Amino acid sequence: MHAIRAAHAFDGERFLPGGATVLVEDDRIVGVEGPRHEPPEGCPLATYDGTLLPGLVDAHVHLIADASLMNLPRVPTYPPEQVDAIIADSLAAEAAAGVTTVRDLGDVGYRTLAFRDRAEPGVPRIVAAGPPLTEPEGHCHYLGGVVDGPAAVRAAIGERVERGVDVVKVMASGGMATDGSDVNGVQFGLDDLRLLVDCAREAGLRVLAHTHSLRGIRHAVAAGVDGLEHFTSLTDEGIHTPDEVLAEVAAAAVDVDPTLGSNADLSPPPEQLPPNLRATFERHGLDPHQLLATRAEQLLGLRRHGIRVVSGTDAGVAPVMQHGSAWRAVVDLTVVGYPVAEALATATSVGADACGLGSVTGRLRAGLAADLLVVDGDVERDPAALSRPEAVWVRGVRL
Repeated sequence: MHAIRAAHAFDGERFLPGGATVLVEDDRIVGVEGPRHEPPEGCPLATYDGTLLPGLVDAHVHLIADASLMNLPRVPTYPPEQVDAIIADSLAAEAAAGVTTVRDLGDVGYRTLAFRDRAEPGVPRIVAAGPPLTEPEGHCHYLGGVVDGPAAVRAAIGERVERGVDVVKVMASGGMATDGSDVNGVQFGLDDLRLLVDCAREAGLRVLAHTHSLRGIRHAVAAGVDGLEHFTSLTDEGIHTPDEVLAEVAAAAVDVDPTLGSNADLSPPPEQLPPNLRATFERHGLDPHQLLATRAEQLLGLRRHGIRVVSGTDAGVAPVMQHGSAWRAVVDLTVVGYPVAEALATATSVGADACGLGSVTGRLRAGLAADLLVVDGDVERDPAALSRPEAVWVRGVRL
């Protein structure tokens, strides 16, 4: 057994007055005590001046992607061992930043599942979707998840069940990383999308829908999906999320992952952007620096309607989306007006719950995994302290 004491602590739901002392045995938390608690005799104690909290959860990553410009379409051309090397590097970058759980929402050849199943000490746990489902020539068609018609939908879900995925990802709108994709439109007919959701649900799998467009959001909610990724709400007039749409999402109890946390300072000049991405920004009068400010009212609307928000970053798909950036998504929420504890929960307890791991990780609680993070500073007063990890434990192993 060993003990970790910090002057400040967040337990996944609230900040603990005066900090905490956490007792760890093997890969489990066995006690969460006050800051003056004396561990048993002979129990090593590490003391920190910063904040102790559960390891972060990034609910939207692409481990096969290395964050270079337009790298995702190239990945299917790589040999399997190169893809695996990228996945290993991505996981190492996530862990180094204090991200101890990732939800991978789009790989190629189900390569992430082997990493999930090995569950190696010190390596983040993985919730995996395998290749995302899409239309012929649709968004991310190059990753191998193309389906066309009811028979193909049933077969694709059956394949994912056989492979053992944890969740199903479907492209309900176009995307910026696929040339020719209609970012403002929808993908799949409503009958096929509903069939996809029904087949997944019969197999006990949740369905998460990629939705950049307002039409795509409405389309996915009508089909009965469990979660909406990106939720950008693009229209021909720009970003617009009517209050009645927020009410529909709330009534359906659908999760929203707005995939925040992009580092606009890493964005390449417009002339270097892929054509579809550049056209999307120009069409809507946006750039990465403006995007968060433009979405601020939308994000506050999610909170106002009581919609469960989880933090993901889309890590890996572009230079502005580096692996290990989950802390940025939390900070972005505080910038637009979320209380710090509430924002931090989206990347700890709420994120773990949304990933189906609430009984495993995401909280400082006896019996849960010793997935822990200590950062330099008082996160309650300075959320950006999350960017300064001092110590990380994954499955009880300190990196």
